[in-house]
Amino acid sequence: MEPAGSGVVEMERAMTKKCSGMDGKVADVLLAPDSVSAEVKGHVAECESCRAELEELRSTIALLDTWKTPEPNPHFMTRFRVRLAELRATPQASWLERLRARFAFGPQLHVKPLAAMALTVVLLVGGGVYLDLTGFETHPATPQADAAVVNDLQTLDNNAQLLDQLESISNNDTDAN
Repeated sequence: MEPAGSGVVEMERAMTKKCSGMDGKVADVLLAPDSVSAEVKGHVAECESCRAELEELRSTIALLDTWKTPEPNPHFMTRFRVRLAELRATPQASWLERLRARFAFGPQLHVKPLAAMALTVVLLVGGGVYLDLTGFETHPATPQADAAVVNDLQTLDNNAQLLDQLESISNNDTDAN
């Protein structure tokens, strides 16, 4: 027993072998026969797979022609008009209420990055204002000219005699050890 739909697969295989240029032209033979060339009509008349496809399209269109649209519910328009009247009777929300409802009940995916960015800006601006109000100033780390260590080193450089004495004391201490 063949699986359901295997005939369609076989027909598609046969069509791809013989009928590679017939894409959509078989439907044109059925729907607009005047616009189709004699070459295409001759191919459909000779080719068994194209003829079978044409018959399937005819049966599908015939089946669609028999289909009747369902009647709408007779109470639909009545309910629609009542609902429309209710919506018109309710007072429209202000823009602030609509915005609040959007943030409260709408999709939350875009709110988190925006909130993080706003918080970052507020912190940066607030920190800058705080530092400016408190008089905080940054200075480069340079030694002051009147620092004790700097003064001592400058004195030692200027006083060569003292430096010689310190070296001789240092040499005496290392010889004694």
